[in-house]
Amino acid sequence: MERIENTYNPTIKNRPRSHSSMSAPSPEQLAELLQRVAVDRDEPAFATLFTYFAPKVKAYGLRHLRVDGQAMELVQETMTLVWRKAHLYDGSKGGASTWVFTIMRNVSFDMLRKVKSNREDCLSGDIWPLIDGESGEQEDEALQDQIQTQLLSYIDLLPDLQQQVVIGVYLKQLTHQELADQLNVPLGTIKSRLRLGLQKLRTHLEVNDD
Repeated sequence: MERIENTYNPTIKNRPRSHSSMSAPSPEQLAELLQRVAVDRDEPAFATLFTYFAPKVKAYGLRHLRVDGQAMELVQETMTLVWRKAHLYDGSKGGASTWVFTIMRNVSFDMLRKVKSNREDCLSGDIWPLIDGESGEQEDEALQDQIQTQLLSYIDLLPDLQQQVVIGVYLKQLTHQELADQLNVPLGTIKSRLRLGLQKLRTHLEVNDD
């Protein structure tokens, strides 16, 4: 992903202060802040958004990217895109948090694709994005439920063989080998079907985001 050059980069200028001293914005306030960024390029409004979302994005990055530097890069890239694409936010299609976390999820996916790793779970963080945040926050819990319900509906659209593997690995928590033994197919077949299924899920997510 190319970084913004020779333009205002709000994620560098407006590093968040401690968010513990201020109350969290309501969903309506978040939407209003995004609107102010979109229409007026309002830097204080963006700073408030950054203060609210940056810790959540970093927590997600630490959980799924596992490296502090990459988690901070996820914050940088996500919030830069929020600044650049605020005009694309449509409140009639969903809340501000859903929109920002969708951007975060897609940035995370792109970063994971670049990681040279043999870990079998490297794609799961993007496809099954449980939003990290402060425990007990009703907004986060509701958003988490909404995203998982959406993903379950997309799993139903997968071809039967790919659906079978995705459900086995991510819902039944079977290892790749256990699933291969259960279905009496080679381990490589499980991995191939899983990768194709995850790619199709991401396509469904991107189409829905548009």
